[in-house]
Amino acid sequence: MTPTAIPTVLVVDDDENILTVLEARLLSSGLTPLLADRAETALEMLANEPVDCIVSDVKMPGMGGHGLLKEVLRHWPHIPIIMLTAHGTIPDAVGSIHAGAADYLTKPFDGKELVRRIRALLEKPAAPPATAPAPPGAGRELLGGEAPAMARFFELLERVARSTVNVLLFGESGTGKEKTARYLHDRSPRSSGPFVVVDCGSTPPTLLESELFGHVKGSFTHAVKDKRGLIEAADGGTLFLDEIGNISEEMQTRLLRFLQEGTIRRVGDTAERKVACRVVAATNADLPGRVRAGTFREDLYYRLKVVTLTIPPLRDRVEDIPILARTFVEELSREQGRSAPAITEGAMDRLTAHPWPGNVRELRNALEAALVFCRDDSLAAGDLQLEDVPEDSPAATGSALSLEESERRAIVQALNHAGGVKKKAADALGISRRAIHYKIKKYGIGEGSE
Repeated sequence: MTPTAIPTVLVVDDDENILTVLEARLLSSGLTPLLADRAETALEMLANEPVDCIVSDVKMPGMGGHGLLKEVLRHWPHIPIIMLTAHGTIPDAVGSIHAGAADYLTKPFDGKELVRRIRALLEKPAAPPATAPAPPGAGRELLGGEAPAMARFFELLERVARSTVNVLLFGESGTGKEKTARYLHDRSPRSSGPFVVVDCGSTPPTLLESELFGHVKGSFTHAVKDKRGLIEAADGGTLFLDEIGNISEEMQTRLLRFLQEGTIRRVGDTAERKVACRVVAATNADLPGRVRAGTFREDLYYRLKVVTLTIPPLRDRVEDIPILARTFVEELSREQGRSAPAITEGAMDRLTAHPWPGNVRELRNALEAALVFCRDDSLAAGDLQLEDVPEDSPAATGSALSLEESERRAIVQALNHAGGVKKKAADALGISRRAIHYKIKKYGIGEGSE
């Protein structure tokens, strides 16, 4: 927070009246309030909004104030948190102080006293960051970043990278989910640790358990010696679970236990082993839809999606194609032991006009093939072997939706059906009124009636 910035205070309470009162109090005191009626919504806000202080109730549905405190201390330790408690739960508040909360107040409390304590915490000198921020543009040579859609994505990526919070990546096939996971790892406080990749989509379900958790000698046929699993191998670093939507129900249960407890047990073993690593999961599947259908555990989904990031498809970031194309041509030319040809204007026009259903991966493959046909110092349009895409395909029409766009459209549809009444729309979507207010602001949806 700069000296001239207006401090932002995140208030978390399931009591609508307290949220309303504190919103008015903070605004009148020159502070910017953010409001959440449960801890899970607060975590989503923390991932997307800069916050200087948190005021949270102890007793709430879901993970509650204690769960929120634990996540804040783990991933945003620089943000002070004040716990609010009723007289009967003062021991809980004292326990929160011991656990790392900055302060606590009992209900009913004086609004001026709360503001005084917030100001006192904000005036304390900030602790130095755990890691130095990445230099501007670092790593963008392979991800792009010129397009407006990617500028916003990078803004969130840089902020999330400096924490150790779990991340769920959404994106179409070929958008660069593994490179994004590597980017998160390289700029995290655990960058000196290992980066371990697990392809849940190509590993047979019968082998995935042993691959992830390891096994002990004799636990099954061919288990001739103890084997350390990939989760253990990621200890102190980052575990990247690609195509997480493909894991079995049994594996979902085991993975959930690891995320909750921070311990694993090898196949055939009775000993628990502690593992501390950041989990970045990725999928191009509709996980919320699978949760609703009952084929993917809701509690696992929320453990994985502390933060969600959606990588824009290449057709939505045409401005990035020139820099990506030049980077790929230089990289592939080095691999082939030749000088990099210049890309002609005609070839670049053809590249930017193509809808790229295979996204960045397809672009790279197309340029690799073009280099085979390129016979001089320039790569021409005729060297590109691009397949025509049907005009009514999702890639050509832009109708394939990201998770965020799907969520935005669902909210707009619910508001339309509810005649613009947010409470009715929230009830229809199964979310709280505060959550729909936040998402309306997040997605820039036009205001409806209360």
